[in-house]
Amino acid sequence: MSEKYSFSLTTFSPSGKLVQIEYAIKTVSEGSACLGIKVSAGVVLVAEKHLPALADASSIEKVCTVSPVCGVTFSGLAPDFATLCRKARKQCQVYNTLYGHYPACPAVVRQVSDTMQEYTQSGGVRPFGISCLFAGTGSPGGTGALFQLDPAGSAFEWKATAIGKHSVARQAFLEKRYAQAMSIDDTVSTALLVLKDGFEGQMSARNVEIGIYTTRDNAFRTLTDSETREYIAAI
Repeated sequence: MSEKYSFSLTTFSPSGKLVQIEYAIKTVSEGSACLGIKVSAGVVLVAEKHLPALADASSIEKVCTVSPVCGVTFSGLAPDFATLCRKARKQCQVYNTLYGHYPACPAVVRQVSDTMQEYTQSGGVRPFGISCLFAGTGSPGGTGALFQLDPAGSAFEWKATAIGKHSVARQAFLEKRYAQAMSIDDTVSTALLVLKDGFEGQMSARNVEIGIYTTRDNAFRTLTDSETREYIAAI
């Protein structure tokens, strides 16, 4: 019965489902792995990159800076992510022009989630085939925040979470290893250990990206290749 409704985004099936959104969530579950961990010292994002052998790794970003105080990674369709990331960056610049400072992470997430939700109830469009993890300042005081967005436009704040392939197993791993008092260095190492479980191939600076938000500096940045190699070598 639900097959009759599988091509309609705006029509519920008799079982109460919007099947196209379920397909989008399936796309995310088959995407490359990403995870985020929030501790007292800040927030860490770690993402796996799948690259062809001859691709220039520097031309493909998996962890992106949205503003000086907010960053994002994703699992799913890269072009969909690029569109939302551009929108988020533009919104941050507009906000900074108006108010003289960049918006906190919850405000950015709210704008992006509204856009994603709009694409679940409009004709002639499809849901975004991505889930995102946002990390950044949770308030003007510099407390950290970690949010997950799904294709339906739902946004949830987490202490630690994983998306993409093997996300259920990695989530269970995070539940065992999470400690809020960890330093940023320990948090990065923990995130890499969780990512290593089920990782395809050898971890390197070419196929792993790391972003960190520190409450001390109230700033988000992506790590350089040399910094990433040092963290990988240490685990």
